[in-house]
Amino acid sequence: MYTVDFETFDRYVSEGIKEIPKTFRDRFNNVVFIIEDYPTGYQLAKMKMEHGRSLFGLYEGVSLQRRTSSYSGAIPDKITIFKNAIERYSIDEEHLKRIVKNTVWHEVAHHFGMNEEEVRSAEKERGHYYHY
Repeated sequence: MYTVDFETFDRYVSEGIKEIPKTFRDRFNNVVFIIEDYPTGYQLAKMKMEHGRSLFGLYEGVSLQRRTSSYSGAIPDKITIFKNAIERYSIDEEHLKRIVKNTVWHEVAHHFGMNEEEVRSAEKERGHYYHY
């Protein structure tokens, strides 16, 4: 387990966002990034998490792919990165940074409309698949 203070973790999340190609970052629409320690019970239940599994990040909202012309005035989509959940699995600083970066990428892919199976497949192709 490797831990950092909130400011350092926030910087790693920001770095992860900056590593998303600009062509995709320019298309972010009505989405905010949040850092929480752990997912809530509601979030875990909603995701139907199996006992012993951890949730590193969560996208909540209407993906860009599903938005229609009537989409307006909506509260922002939310991408939450779970600090303590990630730290529990990190063995050192580089590992922590890598998990944060890949979690950001994973949740951004959902914002663009990829389902879980598509995201996992793309992660395997990129060589960034983490299964804990």
